[in-house]
Formats: sequence, structure tokens, C-alpha cells
Amino acid sequence: MNDHEMKLIQDKASVLIEALPYIREFNRKIIVVKYGGSAMTDDVIKESIIKDVTLLKVVGFKPVIVHGGGKEISHWIERLGMEPRFVNGLRVTDEATMEIVEMVLNKVNKDLVTMIEALDIKACGISGKDGGLLKVRKKLSNGEDIGYVGEITKVDTTIIEHLLEDSFLPVIAPIGMDEDFNTYNINADDAACAVAKGLKAEKLAFITDIKGIYRDVNDPSSFISRLNIAQARSLVEEGFVGGGMLPKLNNCIDAVVGGVKNVTILDGRLLHCLLLEIFTDQGIGSAITK
Repeated sequence: MNDHEMKLIQDKASVLIEALPYIREFNRKIIVVKYGGSAMTDDVIKESIIKDVTLLKVVGFKPVIVHGGGKEISHWIERLGMEPRFVNGLRVTDEATMEIVEMVLNKVNKDLVTMIEALDIKACGISGKDGGLLKVRKKLSNGEDIGYVGEITKVDTTIIEHLLEDSFLPVIAPIGMDEDFNTYNINADDAACAVAKGLKAEKLAFITDIKGIYRDVNDPSSFISRLNIAQARSLVEEGFVGGGMLPKLNNCIDAVVGGVKNVTILDGRLLHCLLLEIFTDQGIGSAITK
């Protein structure tokens, strides 16, 4: 063995040593991973994220995946000769569209379960309809009716807790029912936030398409790696955060206020982003804590 090969082996050992206190800290703790966006359409990234989550399971964590599927839904709506419509960033979901949404999300759900099972980890795919997990009411967009889009009113995590106790990795599709048992599409970020609060999760990780939070999106040096609730609220109130990041940051604040200890926004384009965030001293992404 030459010096270079020995150095590579020593580097691997250093990584394991650095990860040890975090493995101890998060052992038997619940971590909710919201997985969506373009990270779901790139096979290399998808494989990386699923391997990250299964590794967390192997070393004693209790991961829970809440997934989206918006791009896949739009693809199938167009393929069936319909036109996707959005109002204030929310998909207009009539009865026909809701059928497509449920069909696509169930397919995405079982595809993720298959990938996890292929890594020899027991996984179970469910939606918010199962076990009364997510109860909703109709969500309006600035007073406008946009169809079967749900706002979460109640979370019953019993089914997730039973799955975790039986060593399953739950994979959750963001679909819920109202009091009259009508089916509704739910924003995946909202669903992940509600599930994490309901479980009092140790950590909620949003896998996104950007590095994290910036004070100025045009200035890479203004990246913020750690902030508390007061600082996060200040960014929102002062108008530093807008676009798609605004509702995501509000979800982060809501989750921490609701009992989640740490919420992190991660760039899913970075391979093994979840492991780098959890198992390294420096971490990556933007973390919001109490």
C-alpha cells in the first residue's frame, strides 16, 4: 500500500470519527425528510437521497419521507391532453385533475418504496388518507376556490408511530381527506411540516433546488447557514425572502414553533446532502432553530 492509498483510508476513518457523536445524538430520534422538486426527476440525485435516508435508518435513526411529485403530475396532465393551471403558485385541482394527482403520487410513492426495499430496508408507502393521518379543509387562494386543494386541520400520527415501532421506513404521499371523506391534494411542504410537528421530530430537512437562505439572492456571500426564529421572522418581515422560498421559510418557522428542534433547507443537487448536513461539524444548508 502506497502513501496515497493510506491517506485515503485515513480520511475515511476521520469521516467516521467525525460522524460518531451525531450518530449517538440522533440515535432513535425521528427525522422527517421532505423530498421533491427537480431532485425527484434526476435519477442520480434520487439514488443519492434514498441511499442517504436508508443509511440513517441503518445507523439507528427513525427517518420518515414525505414526498411531492408536482413535475410528474404536470407531465401526466399534459400527456392526457389537459393544461396545468396555477393560481398564486397553487395547482387548480378539479375532480379530473385530482384523479391524476392521486394516481401519479401513488406511483411515485411506490417507486420510492421499491428503491428503499432494494437496499434491504423495510419501507411502507402510505398517504395522508391512511389511518386518518391528514385531515383537511378546502384551501382558498386569496379567496378564490381552486378545487380539491387541502389545508391541513388535524394530524393523527398513530399509523406512522406503529410503522416506526415495527422498524418500517414510512414514505408518505401528500393526500388527505375532509370531514366528508372527499380527497384533496396537499402542498408537500405543508404536509412535511405537519407530520414533523405531529411526531415532535428531532429534525425536518427540506430537500430543495437551492443552497439555502440568502439575505440577498444575488449575493452568494450573503448565504445564512444558521439562524433562530427571531432572525428568520425578521428576514420575512423586512422583505429579504420572496418567491418560492417565502412559504418554505414560513413552514420552517412554523415547524420549530410547533416543537421540531431543527429545520434545515438543503440543496438536493449536492450528492449526499443529507449525510453532509447531519454527520459533519460544519454542515451544509440553512438551519433554523429555536
